[in-house]
Formats: sequence, structure tokens, C-alpha cells
Amino acid sequence: MEHMVTDRGNEPHTDFIYCCGAITEVLKYGPCQLHSGHKVLFLIIPGNPGVVGFYTTFIKTLHKMFGYRHPVWAVSHAGHCVPPDSMDMVEDASLAVEGDVFGLNGQVEHKLAFLRKHVPRETSLVLVGHSIGCYIILEMMKRDPDLKVLKAIMLFPTIERMAQSPQGKVMTPMLCHMRYVAYLPVFLLSLLPDSLKSSLIKLVLSGIHYLDPTIVQPTVGLLSGDCAANAMYMGGQEMRKVLERDNTAIEKNLEKLIFYYGASDHWCPVQYYQDIKQDFPHGDIKLCKNGFRHAFVLDAGREVAEMVVEWIRGDMSFLFFF
Repeated sequence: MEHMVTDRGNEPHTDFIYCCGAITEVLKYGPCQLHSGHKVLFLIIPGNPGVVGFYTTFIKTLHKMFGYRHPVWAVSHAGHCVPPDSMDMVEDASLAVEGDVFGLNGQVEHKLAFLRKHVPRETSLVLVGHSIGCYIILEMMKRDPDLKVLKAIMLFPTIERMAQSPQGKVMTPMLCHMRYVAYLPVFLLSLLPDSLKSSLIKLVLSGIHYLDPTIVQPTVGLLSGDCAANAMYMGGQEMRKVLERDNTAIEKNLEKLIFYYGASDHWCPVQYYQDIKQDFPHGDIKLCKNGFRHAFVLDAGREVAEMVVEWIRGDMSFLFFF
């Protein structure tokens, strides 16, 4: 079953589909359906929460700066979106439970299943990961080495020692040991009318001077209850499972990878940048000089997209496509 919301021209399309038995939102700029004539797809793999609406400005800028020639899609994490009235959170409960689709491993398999069903095998991919989305991309490339990945952009990559990071030390107890306690305030917030949720979100984020207004409504959806619970469940697994950096996967795909670390990122501190830079001195590994925060979508989606476009345009291997 599929529910589609479409607009004409260069406006976004939003599809709600079931993938691996769970509700999934796909935000699309460009064609809604791909065929063999589409040579390149830009696919964004989000952080956690994996809400595609957070990336609207980022995706829109990418699409525009490449002259609207290539589709740019973002696929949500399974269960990180509010289903339309005609759909449920899960289509097949047994399938979702068996594959642990809301867990970290299940989310990796979810993305591979999405590609198998919705993207022609001959279409080349530019994968753009954010935070845990970078870990997912490395796993995708390892599990399916035949994916036609031209480039994988790793923005603020949480690919190692998450629980040992400054933010991980704060969040691990809650996500791993007190997650069910956190469900209560989320449940209470979910009972509020959307207008009040929106006002509260704006109040909480009022300290961000250039807050992107497009992130407010997706945040309202996140407070539906089930979405936040699924995000916290996934987060708990991240703390337990994202341990050592997968140097084998990085080495195998080094020429395709661009890493971008934050200069004041509490999820992947500068020490992690220095370590990977030392281990892979010939890799394209960058340290932010622009003061972008880990959650760049809050106020710098356009600027980060412009930066990504510069990297890709400067890569000689892309001349055939661009």
C-alpha cells in the first residue's frame, strides 16, 4: 500500500510506504518514480530522529544547485514518521518484530530493502549520511558491495565510540536504562493540540537566531508518541552497538568517502577526527571551519548543501554526470 502527496514543478513530493513492514516517509525532489534513464540519485540517510522533513531546506538546495537535473530523495527511518489516516505504524507486525525493523540493524536492512524495491539497480547513487546515517551507509556498502555508489558524503559521522562521546555519556543512561521513564513525558506531550506543540517547540528553540521554520512541523509530528519511542529505542541500540570504527569498510571504499567532522560536536569530538585522519592520511576527511552544529538542519541546511555541491563539482569522477 502506498499513499502519495504530490505537487507540480520543483515542489517536493511526499510518499508514505511500507518497507520491511513498517511505515516509511520518502521526501522527493524531482521524479516520483525512477527508471533506467535516471543515471544518478542523491539519497539522504538521516540521523536520529530519522525525520525527513528536517532536511527539506538541505534537499531543496541540492536539487536547485544541480539545476533540477537529478532526483534528490530522503528516506526516513522505519517508524520515524506519523502515518496518514489510511495507514498504520506497521503493516505486518510479525515481519517488523522478526527483523527488529526499529532497531539499528533493522534500519540498515530497511534502507537496502528500499533501494531494491524503488531504485533501478543501474542507477548510480550519491549517498549523503548525517550522524548515525553515516554508520548506516557504511553498513549498506559492506553488506551490498555491488551498490553503484559514486560518492558517500558523511556529515558529522557517528561511526564509533558513541557511548564514550561527551553527549553519549549523558544520553546512554536514559536511552539504555531509563527509556521507559522517558516515554511518560513524551506521551503527555502527544496529548497536546498541534498548535500548542508548535508554540512550545518555537519557545524551546528560540535561542537559535536563524532557526529554519521548516523544521517546526516535522518536530510536531515527532511528538506524536510512537515516533519518539521508536527513535529512543534505536538510540539505545546505537549506544550499545556503535563501538569500534569499521576500518575495513572505510579502507575498501575510501576513494568514495568524504567525511566532515564538527569542530565542537559532542557526538563525534575533534579527537575522533584526529584519529581517523591519522589512520587514513590519504582520505578526504575535513574539519568544519564554519561553526556548524551537529544538528545542522536547525539553522544551516542551505549552507551545508552548498558546501556539499562544491565538493561534488570539484570531483573529476563526476564530470560524466555533471
